[in-house]
Amino acid sequence: MGDLKTRVQGLDPNISARDIDGLLKKSDNIYESLVVIAKRARQINRDLKIELHQKLDEFATQTDAIEEIHENKEQIEISKFYERLPNPVLISYNEFTEDQLTYTNPSDPIVEVEDVKLIEEAPDA
Repeated sequence: MGDLKTRVQGLDPNISARDIDGLLKKSDNIYESLVVIAKRARQINRDLKIELHQKLDEFATQTDAIEEIHENKEQIEISKFYERLPNPVLISYNEFTEDQLTYTNPSDPIVEVEDVKLIEEAPDA
């Protein structure tokens, strides 16, 4: 997941109009394209959430008083970093338009249904 965070640093986090014709070039069905993007966005969101909670748990302090709230600067910085990341839908849209995703159509009887997966780029040799 760390590689994802470095790849998306250059993405514009602002929502803007997108080219629908670009989605139709990838598949003939716009709805199929949107489903692929949405499934990948859910995967990214889930992975980022798990990673964020793991990092925040490293700095968690246990106290007996429920009313006490301890603000840790490291926790705040980590939270701000994750808040500045682009929306998972924008990340998955970018991956889809740049042909970084592979997917199968579940209506195809020959191929088993698989999750949407990111195509890993081969390391430069």
